Amino acid sequence: MTVPQAEKLGVTLPDPELRWNEERGHHDFGTPDWAELTRVISGDGPCNAERVARRRAAHEEGAWVREAATAHAAKQAARTQKGAVA
Repeated sequence: MTVPQAEKLGVTLPDPELRWNEERGHHDFGTPDWAELTRVISGDGPCNAERVARRRAAHEEGAWVREAATAHAAKQAARTQKGAVA
């Protein structure tokens, strides 16, 4: 499924063994480099530092939303508690 998508986008897939298998009607592919995959998944990928920096920035920029939601929830709880006492 990925190969036609990559072709449409003009992306080259880095597998020298990737070939269309007419008999099976599917692509054949090589064995993945499991050590590299494990390394990338563990956070040592080429874009990991950039991804983490963007995630931290988004979290910091969203602090005001979390603070406003917390204040609103506290206000609602106080109103509910005040109504229950009366």
